[in-house]
Amino acid sequence: MTDAARLAPLSRALISVSDKSGLLPFARELAARGVELLSTGGTSKMLRDAGLAVRDVADLTGFPEMMDGRVKTLHPKVHGGLLALRGDAGHIAAMKEHGIEAIDLLIVNLYPFEATVAAGADYDTCIENIDIGGPAMIRAAAKNHAFVSVVTDVEDYASVLAELDAHDGQTTLAFRQTLAQRAYARTAAYDAAVSTWMAGAIGEVAPRRRAFAGTLAQTLRYGENPHQSAAFYTDGTNRAGVATAKQWQGKELSYNNINDTDAAFELVAEFAPADAAACAIIKHANPCGVARGETLLEAYKRAYDCDRTSAFGGIVALNRPLDAATAEEICQIFTEVVIAPEADDAAKAIFAAKKNLRLLTTGALPDPGASWLTYRQVSGGFLVQDRDNGFVRAADLKVVTKRAPTKAELADLLFAWKVAKHVKSNAIVYVKDGATVGVGAGQMSRVDSTRIAARKSADMAEALGLAEPTVKGSVVASDAFFPFPDGLLTAAEAGATAVIQPGGSMRDAEVIAAADAAGLAMVFTGQRHFRH
Repeated sequence: MTDAARLAPLSRALISVSDKSGLLPFARELAARGVELLSTGGTSKMLRDAGLAVRDVADLTGFPEMMDGRVKTLHPKVHGGLLALRGDAGHIAAMKEHGIEAIDLLIVNLYPFEATVAAGADYDTCIENIDIGGPAMIRAAAKNHAFVSVVTDVEDYASVLAELDAHDGQTTLAFRQTLAQRAYARTAAYDAAVSTWMAGAIGEVAPRRRAFAGTLAQTLRYGENPHQSAAFYTDGTNRAGVATAKQWQGKELSYNNINDTDAAFELVAEFAPADAAACAIIKHANPCGVARGETLLEAYKRAYDCDRTSAFGGIVALNRPLDAATAEEICQIFTEVVIAPEADDAAKAIFAAKKNLRLLTTGALPDPGASWLTYRQVSGGFLVQDRDNGFVRAADLKVVTKRAPTKAELADLLFAWKVAKHVKSNAIVYVKDGATVGVGAGQMSRVDSTRIAARKSADMAEALGLAEPTVKGSVVASDAFFPFPDGLLTAAEAGATAVIQPGGSMRDAEVIAAADAAGLAMVFTGQRHFRH
């Protein structure tokens, strides 16, 4: 049967919404097209106060709303009207026998459970904001999409009216199928939010079933590569970052832009703006330069001088509002994205001349100590874990060598440790005077990461015309323990004077002895930062 032959007339609509934005104009348009309006509670009152003819669901069912509104639409006259097969003689006979009227359009959005949880409400309040009748009606109407249209998003109001206008007050099967898919996705996301919240509320670390959901924010041109399709979804947590940022200019963000910008902003958020200005430059999700300074301009210049070659076409993240002087300096090379809490008008005007540069502002920095679940798909399943929000203070460090780090070395060690947390393993980070001077990322051998970082420092020193590599006199961070002394000795040979690492190797004693022999200061954190 062709789609045209499966047009469904629309003569009666049931409306029961929590979010009433845009409802009045929509309801007026439906009424103007001769659609009878049924409604519940506050929605019914709102429509009636606006002068619309509306019939209460309680009049339809013969039962009043009861139990503080918990029971109002859970009734055969509602669900029968939604589920009845219009072409089935048995169904039609049952409708006549029991006085069930067909409902052709269901307009429902759910109790604001997600918003209630996000606001920090207590357990009982969250429970009361779990919708029951809404999801039941939505699923019934979506199942019967051969005859019924179901709307769960305000964004679909206009498309419903356009559909009715295009088909003389009727809807096509294809349109109803689209609405049904969206409806099931909405109830799935709602149930995912409830089950995830409840698992946390009762301390269930590994529930039998896990569900994750998101809302489409952007259909992307492609994924990591042009042959891969992709899309960007938000999870509703409203964490300051790329998902909530305002884009002031530049072309649409790509899959890789979003991934790298998120990495950059999460890294720069490790450095409190009250302590110092900070800048992180990211390339392929790894930092190629991170630094602090008295000003953003100083921080940017010092970060850029870590690896100017890799910084080309990179992502710049700042922990303070972007100013004109820093914007001018960033414009000296091609940069894909700049993200900051804010940007002043002068900085925006400078960037306006760079049409391909994207400027994002977030209004705030994300909390680096916040925790949430992260997940990664594997063949046949997915891995779930808490986000790595670990950090250490000076008081948490254990000095394991004969020489303790100096005050300046200690400050750099803590800086390097924060950066190493955001570098792909195996990670080695050299830092000097509050700026990275060499980063080795993603190598199978920790020794290779150590050598690569030192080599980058030497190359940069040569490019800058310096007498010696900037790694001389630096400190070094390793995201995991040195299993043998060779990696540590390679760092010492490069010029590092102090080391920060988790410790915990079977050969810690050998590594500590090697550090002592080389005159290094070394501290253990007791915490690892693998990042795969």
